[in-house]
Order: sequence, then C-alpha cells, then structure tokens
Amino acid sequence: MLTRREFILSAAAMAGTGSALACPAPASSDAEHGVLMLNAACGDPDTPNVFEPAILRINPGDGVTFVPTDAGHNSASKRGMIPEGAAPWNGAIDENLTVEFTVPGIYGHICVPHYEWGMVGLIVVGNDLSNLKSVKKIRHPGSARKVFRALLKDLEAKA
Repeated sequence: MLTRREFILSAAAMAGTGSALACPAPASSDAEHGVLMLNAACGDPDTPNVFEPAILRINPGDGVTFVPTDAGHNSASKRGMIPEGAAPWNGAIDENLTVEFTVPGIYGHICVPHYEWGMVGLIVVGNDLSNLKSVKKIRHPGSARKVFRALLKDLEAKA
C-alpha cells in the first residue's frame, strides 16, 4: 500500500507534472493556494520536516490550504508573528486546514510537533512587510531560529 506522499508523487509523475524525486506543485489558483507539509524537502532527504513552499506570497482575501502530504504535521500561526488584528489558527494533526488571509502583512507559521526542528514558514499578504520588525524580534528554539532567520533574510532580499 502506498503512503499518502508516495501516492501524490506517483500521481504527479504519471500526470507528467513531476518525477518521483520532485514535489508536485501545491494547488494554486488566483485566490486559493496550497502549502504541502512534508517529512523531507523534495529532492533533499537531508532537509527534514518542511513546508512547501516555505515562503508564499498571496493577495488579501486569498485562502491557503495546508495539506498534510506526509503524516504527523499541522500548521499553526506563531504567536507574535502575525499582523495586528489578524486571526490566529491552529490546525489538527494530519488534517487539511484552509485559512483565509484578510489582513496584509507577514504571517509566521509552524508545525507544532516539529517547530524546534525548524518546520516553519512565512506567508506574505499583499506584499506588505510593515510588521517585519516585530516578526524579527520573536525568539525561536532549536533549528527554528536558523530557518526563520534564513527565510526572513530571503524575504528582505526579494522585497
């Protein structure tokens, strides 16, 4: 029996959208986006527990569905890393979660079981970096510190 990840990867390969070594693109349309929750980075088994994409840029009012492509993951907003007035979220382990983003700004999110190991991501709504300073002040344990630092550096470089 195939695992959920193997099924998704093989379906993508059969459809000609990727190979068994590449990740299928998360679902995306004009207003709906997908973020995969994976046990390992696509094509890099030495990078465990990741969100794909790690940084997602969307428009205000867009929705994002977090998909547990591999078992044992969830997505939750990181306290102190969402814009003022935005609603926090905390999805259940192994369940799809769709969140609508209406407040512009940077949103940090984590996989609760793998946060310390660096399973973190960023969503930028409306290309608004106005809460960047407050997002950068948040302290993180373990590998999350290094990964968030790299993501924020990449975000600033592409601003």
